[in-house]
This record gives sequence, C-alpha cells and structure tokens, in this order.
Amino acid sequence: MGLILNPSPLSHNSLIASIFTPCVTEDSLPPCRSITDLPGKKKEGNAARYITRSQALKHLQVNTKLFRRLCIYKGVFPREPKKKFRGNHHTYYHLKDISFIRHDPILEDLRAKSAYAKKVTKAKAKKNKELADILIKRQPQIKLDRLVLERYPHFVDALRDLDDPLALVHLFASLPASDRMKIEVKRVHNCRKLSHEWQAYISRTHKLRKVFVSVKGIYYQAEVEGQKITWLAPHGLQQVLPDDDVVYDVLLNFLEFYETLLAFVNFKLYHSINVKYPPILDPRLEASAAGLLPLSYFLGDCLGVWVHLEQVAASVELYALSRYFDTNYRTAEQIDGTERDESELRLAQLQHQLPSNEPGALMQLVKGAADENEEDEDTKECKKLFKNMKFFLSREVPRESLLFVIPAFGGVVSWEGEGAPFEEADQSITHQIVDRPTQGHIYLSREYVQPQWVYDCINARIILPTEAYMVGRVPPPHLSPFVDNEEEGYVPDYAETIKRLQAAAKNEILPMPGLGKEDLEDPQNLLAEGYLSRAEAIEAAERKRTLLTKSNSKLMQMMALEKQYHDELKMELQGNQYSSSAVDKNKQISGEDSNNEEAREEESLPDMQDTAKDAANMSTLLMSRKTRGLYEAMKIGKEKKKADVSLLKERKKRIQKIQTQNTKKN
Repeated sequence: MGLILNPSPLSHNSLIASIFTPCVTEDSLPPCRSITDLPGKKKEGNAARYITRSQALKHLQVNTKLFRRLCIYKGVFPREPKKKFRGNHHTYYHLKDISFIRHDPILEDLRAKSAYAKKVTKAKAKKNKELADILIKRQPQIKLDRLVLERYPHFVDALRDLDDPLALVHLFASLPASDRMKIEVKRVHNCRKLSHEWQAYISRTHKLRKVFVSVKGIYYQAEVEGQKITWLAPHGLQQVLPDDDVVYDVLLNFLEFYETLLAFVNFKLYHSINVKYPPILDPRLEASAAGLLPLSYFLGDCLGVWVHLEQVAASVELYALSRYFDTNYRTAEQIDGTERDESELRLAQLQHQLPSNEPGALMQLVKGAADENEEDEDTKECKKLFKNMKFFLSREVPRESLLFVIPAFGGVVSWEGEGAPFEEADQSITHQIVDRPTQGHIYLSREYVQPQWVYDCINARIILPTEAYMVGRVPPPHLSPFVDNEEEGYVPDYAETIKRLQAAAKNEILPMPGLGKEDLEDPQNLLAEGYLSRAEAIEAAERKRTLLTKSNSKLMQMMALEKQYHDELKMELQGNQYSSSAVDKNKQISGEDSNNEEAREEESLPDMQDTAKDAANMSTLLMSRKTRGLYEAMKIGKEKKKADVSLLKERKKRIQKIQTQNTKKN
C-alpha cells in the first residue's frame, strides 16, 4: 500500500501557477504596451527615449511597407542616439514619434485599406472579375488634408518646406505612365496640372529670381512672401525609367503627400491675389493645348489687368484658362469702377465714424492699405527687364522653360505652331530665339540670339550685348547664380565683364581689370582717368599721406604691445618667473632699433609670424578634441578650396597661352 501525501494548498497553487503562467519576453508583449513598460525592466537614458524599428513594428502591428508609409505621411524620420544601446546595425526612432503615429486615425484608415486590398486580391484569385471591378471602384480613398494642416500650421512653414515637393512634382509631370512601376496616367496629369498652376502664379506675379541650366535639369529660384524656394525641373526630353536603382513605392508615397500640400499652397496663393481656384479649362482649347498660356490669361484677367493675346507668355495649355476668366470674371474697367465705388463708400463711412478733428487717423488707414499693394524692389526690377520686347521661339529651343521665364520678367513671347499669339512674320518682334548652326530666312528688324542669352540676362538683371550669343557662335560660359565667386576665391572673366556692365547700367565706377577697389582711392589713378582735377588730386594725396603716417605709427605700437604680451605668455608656459627687467630690456632694444626703420620692419615681420603661429597653437591646445577635429576639417576644406582655385588659374593661363600662340600663327 503506497503512501499518498497531500500537498499544502500553498505549494499546490504555486505549482499550478508555475505550469500555466507563460514567460514574459519581448516577443510575447501585447501590441498595446511598450517595451519600456515591462515590470522589472525599467529603462533609463537612451533606452527609454529611443526604440528600434523592429520594436516599433511590433508596437504598431504593421509591416515594414505600411510603417514606411506612415512615417512619410507624419514626417517621422530615424534618429541617431549618442549611444546605440542595441548596436550599430539597428535603425532607431524616438519613442514619442512612435506614440504619435499610434494615436493617429490615419493608422486605422491604412489598416482598413490594406484589408480592402486583400478582398480585391481574393476576388481576382477566384477569377470573379465582376466583383473585383466593383470592389476597385468602391475602394476607399485616404485624405491627407488633416495631416497637411497638422504638419504646417502656418503658411510660411509650408513655403519653407516646398523645395522637395516642387522638384518631385515636376519630375513626375515629365515621366511616362507605367503599370509596372505603378505610375498612373491620372497621377501624371495631376502633377502636370499642379506644376503649371505654380508656374503660372510665379510668372504672372513676377516672383522668379534665378535660373540655371545644368545637365540634371533647370534650376529655378522664386521668392514668395519672403521665402526663397528653389526647385529642379527636368529637361523636356523622353525620360527612361530605371528598374534597379529607384524604389518607386517610396517616391509614390512622398508624391501622394506632396500633391495634397502643393494643392493647398496653390489654393492659398491664388486666393491671395483674388483668383478662383481651381481654374476650369475650356474643353476645346484644353484638347489642343499643352502649356501655360491659358493660365496666364486666367491670372491676368482675375488680377484686373487685361492682357492682350500678344502680351501673354506661357505654353498653349494656359490659353484655355484664359477663356475661363473671360466668361466668369469682369473686365478691368468694371473691376476698377466697382473697386472705386466701394473705396469711396468705405471712405465716406470712415469719415462719418471718425471725429472731425482727427484727419490723420484716416490718412494712416489709407496709407496702410496702399502699402499692402505695393511691390518690392526686386519684383519691380524683374517686371521691367524684358519690357517692350517681343520674342519668337524656334522649334528647336526649350519652349516650355522659355515660355515660363520670359513673361516672368515682363516679356512677350510666341512660338511656331498651333495656338501661337502671333506669327513669325510679325514686324514688331525684337528677338528671335534660335539654337541651330545657321538661320535660313533672316528678318533685319530683329536680333537672332541663342537661348542662353535669355538666362544670362535674367541672372545679371540687365540686357546683355547680343554679339557673343549670335547664331553659330560659341556662347560665353553659363555662370551659376547660386555660387558666390568672392567666397570661392575665384572670379571668372565673364563674371567680371557682367559686373562692369551692371556698374555701367547703374552709373557706378569700377576699377580696371587687374586692379582692386583700393585703386579707386588713389588720386593719381582718378586724375589719369579724368575724374579729378590736378589741384583736387594733390590735396587728396596729401590727406591720404597724413592718414597713412598716423595709421602706421598706431600699427607699430600695437605690434610692440602684442609682441610683449606673447613673450609674457611664453615665459609663463615655460615656467620662468616674469620680471620687470625683461620689459626694460625689450624697451631698450626697441629704443635702439627705433632709429633704423628698415631694420625694425625686417625684424618685426618674422616676429609677427612667430607670434601668430604661437597664438594659433595656444588656441588649438585649449580646444576640446571634438572642436579641434572640426577646426582641422575646416582647415583641410580651405586648403582644398585654395588648391582648386590655383588649378583653375593654371588652366586659365595655359588656355591664354595657347590662344596667344594661335593668334601669332594666324
């Protein structure tokens, strides 16, 4: 007979708990809790502030593709903690950003859309085409309006972040539709519409500032409400879609958000100038149009400025929008008359409300309203650059770009083809843009120039001479307006020529080539150029000599004091005790050498070099390791820039030498 022991209730309960209670690990966490909420595993420092991507995926219960899409919509990007607690091979996100995504309604919308996509896939797998088509038509659409307002609470914030959206929208506007890359025709057309609406606003309000044609495309820079916006538009060529190098899903996710953002920006800009948005095109004109011309008419009429057909610059697609203005908006005279009546009525009301002894308050109100409508100086300058000029574009030039930039600077443009405002035989044409070796039929009443002349005039803000840009000639170098030549240390010859032309247009005096600005202060040079008389030159020379003598004496005193200070620092670093005898000795030596100025100058130069070197070494020793590394990197960058400048100068000398040899042979 066996002995049966009855266990105590406590031991029995503990045994059952040990059997049926699972072990809590990171993989067994419920999705609603964070890793940092585990009991007994309290995190501190970076481990409490950051989370890896794999942990974020488990926390949100989404796959990598959906997580990437959420981050793009919400503007969440990876972070770099100072100490990577999981290793260098992980991607880290801020824990607050992941919590921010988790509580957003867009997460549930994307989950519902993914579940709906599975229904479509299931219907296609069962070969139920009718049900699949119905499901595709009823597919839920996700609206990103709330996310745009959340990420950009102020309009200036949206303008400040508009560079990448404009570049991507212009890129997809020129791409072909592809089912394999999931680039839909509808999306390409929408990108083209948004880009044309943006260009039409910039062109009609004269906000364009810089243009640069490069191998990648054409860089534009506009200034809207004090914000400089730069974007890249591809050339109007047939685009080839690469297969391996580009992840189109990520680009399409960005594009989906950028389309909504740019639509909001266009809406705000159009309403700021009292223009209805979105514009409605005439179907007949839209069918035969492909450009900016109808939008230019649309904006011109809504702004209250009637623009004739020959005064509008853009491509043919804008022509349809102009008809929308004609049918839906009043003419300029009606607008002026109505505005005049409304302003008189408003002034009468204000005069009735204000006391009779306070006319200044009313004048301030009227002045403030007038100042709001005034244009800034850059806009006025750009508006008058191509004023009273008519351009005609040949077939081989980049038409869409020129139809955008020429009206932005006050010019009138036409082209060869259907929908053109005026024909090539028009005698009022002043310039014809040609990009071919020879020109067959020539009109003597106009100038034939290459397209680069237009872009160089825009960047220089003056009308450049056309001799160097004539048909069949090699044009001057196309200089980038985004590069500061003075900061780079090398100024090209053509940049100097443009600077002189700008000074001549403004009636300014510049030094001759090879001289500096300090040469303008020399009275002898000004006397030789005829700007001063002989008596004025002698008086200016005497004044300059006295100033130089005083400045030299002060400079020598400062150099002596600085040398004494650095000698004291050297003695303290070496551990020697400082005594006043050293000062007396230095004074005695300086007093003996003061009789000989040439010897003093020869000795002071190496002393100043040594003191400068010692001061640099002292400042370097006092730096931290990180700051010293940054300082060394800055020095390496400056040396590299100097090497590049010296290389450019050597090439320039070599080219000039070859040119002189060729001229001597000829």
